[in-house]
Amino acid sequence: MVNWFEIPVTNMERAQKFYETVFKVSIKVQNLGGLLYGWFPPKPAAENSTGALIQYESYIPSTTDGVLVYFSSEDVDEELAIIPKAGGTVVQGKTQISPDTGYMAVFIDSEGNRIALFSKN
Repeated sequence: MVNWFEIPVTNMERAQKFYETVFKVSIKVQNLGGLLYGWFPPKPAAENSTGALIQYESYIPSTTDGVLVYFSSEDVDEELAIIPKAGGTVVQGKTQISPDTGYMAVFIDSEGNRIALFSKN
């Protein structure tokens, strides 16, 4: 049911570098009249949603409040190995949800947002 998400940032350049490094993607930044958007690349499958990094005065990063966004992964261990080197902090390592469901992990990004990962492996 999720269609779009926005991750608050205080430094677009730093956040862009962090997410490009961790997820090996290219993020296009656009200035929309003082509101900076860093567009995540869309996935072609209809069941996938996409979103953006957003820098604006009313968007405030948080390590504890708000919605927790889960990024899909082939194996969360791959991103967990990169996150500290890219400027983030792993706060919950790879944890099995159940044998049928898969695994999750939680990290704090370069901007102070709590973000999660999910993989079947």
